[in-house]
Amino acid sequence: MASARDRVLDSFVAIVCEEGERPATLDAVAARAGVSKGGLLYHFGSKAALVEGLCERLADLSALDVERMRGAEDGPARYFVENCQFVGSELDLALLAASRLQQAGYEEAGRTLDETENAWLATLVDALGDVPTAQAVKLLGDGLYHAASLGAASEVRPDRGTVDMAALLEVVDRLIATKPSR
Repeated sequence: MASARDRVLDSFVAIVCEEGERPATLDAVAARAGVSKGGLLYHFGSKAALVEGLCERLADLSALDVERMRGAEDGPARYFVENCQFVGSELDLALLAASRLQQAGYEEAGRTLDETENAWLATLVDALGDVPTAQAVKLLGDGLYHAASLGAASEVRPDRGTVDMAALLEVVDRLIATKPSR
């Protein structure tokens, strides 16, 4: 069972993702987490502390993802592209919540998002040895994430989100194979 602190943070993330930043009041977060307001304040003394907790969680999750990228059997580029469609994961929800908080003016959320994006790109550059190739792989993954997060496949447009991942990874392999040698 999750700790009270984790339940509070999970509730904050859920409200921000589902409803936006303004409805994520301390009272609403405490109610959703099933704790008293005093219990919430024990772990997070303010809304700013909740934002800080979310940013710490995002930093931890992205660092773990970078480590997985580095150790991926098929390489960081394939790992990154393949894992950009997983919407609803803890990392995805932290990214979405941080993005909404950034839009609401929370600079710390913007800095954490930038650090996450920079870490992914730096990992790709380290693995591929070429900045433009790494950027192309990153943008390919970002596009997949964007489409997945918008619910690309729907009843209205069921074929819109269809991706042949095996074929797409072959394109990634060709892109990497044609990068300039140093």
